[in-house]
Amino acid sequence: MFGLRGLFSSDMAIDLGTANTLVYVKGRGIILNEPSVVAYHVKDGRKQVLAVGEDAKLMLGRTPGSIEAIRPMRDGVIADFDVAEEMIKHFIRKVTRRSTFSKPKVIVCVPYGATPVEKRAIRQSVLSAGARRAGLISEPIAAAIGAGMPITDPTGSMVVDIGGGTTEVAVLSLGDIVYARSVRVGGDRMDEAIISYLRRHQNLLIGKSTAERIKTTIGTARMPDDGRGKVMQIRGRDLLNGVPKEIEITQGQVAEALSETVQTICEAVMIALETTPPDLAADIVDRGVMLTGGGALLGDLDLALREQTGLIITVADQSLNCVALGTGKALEYEKQLRHAIDYDS
Repeated sequence: MFGLRGLFSSDMAIDLGTANTLVYVKGRGIILNEPSVVAYHVKDGRKQVLAVGEDAKLMLGRTPGSIEAIRPMRDGVIADFDVAEEMIKHFIRKVTRRSTFSKPKVIVCVPYGATPVEKRAIRQSVLSAGARRAGLISEPIAAAIGAGMPITDPTGSMVVDIGGGTTEVAVLSLGDIVYARSVRVGGDRMDEAIISYLRRHQNLLIGKSTAERIKTTIGTARMPDDGRGKVMQIRGRDLLNGVPKEIEITQGQVAEALSETVQTICEAVMIALETTPPDLAADIVDRGVMLTGGGALLGDLDLALREQTGLIITVADQSLNCVALGTGKALEYEKQLRHAIDYDS
């Protein structure tokens, strides 16, 4: 019976992220997690998609002149409408069984600071990609639900969702947002900071994939006690003589490169705390702050925030998947959370 029901139902929740897109199918959980990258070539003035997701990410920074590999999402919202639509179509087709008879209902999470125009672009892309109905849910609410926070209680909860393009800081109570702020700083900005640091201090030019590898391997938000910490060998192009070169980079150097980005996140949290009503602020002192998103995995970020705020800082168990899981739960428990889902704007 369950298998038969699965045949008809393919309603899904999509975390349309700047770096990765995750798809949650009702009753089945997260069944797709791929990079938000599309590779295409232009033929007769039209963009023809060659690869999407993992295959396209391998092409980033390595394409010939006739092919372009891009991320159609920037700062959590659509930057290239046509390419984003193709990407969403591809992912929906990939998870929808051929035997499904009806078009799916889709809920997508959007950054809190998204404008009505940006929201309309996301909704339109999802509908054009074959959805029967498209609902939007605010990213901080989805992140808090995914992290298992009791957001429907009459107490204050604070969530900091650090994604690829944006960091969302929100205070929630009674199932809705009391205060939220979206700063356009995230994992991508960290990668850019590492690239520009190495260019300035080591005269070495590296690509985005190398910067991301440095961040995930030895990235840290605090200067190591000995000023060096772990080391890593990296390769790039020497800007002085133009030849490939291999150098050693230390954790201390990465911490220095990321200091400005980390400070921006800390400031966003401090501003949120200053703006929170006193009773909710008292609840946050008791409960602490929950970190979600891929950026929450940056080494010692919780300690850096603890030093700045004096609060208990916790990293969510599945921080990378929190937003997708929360959007999925909104789909599963739609009646209870319908006030948080926007079907018309």
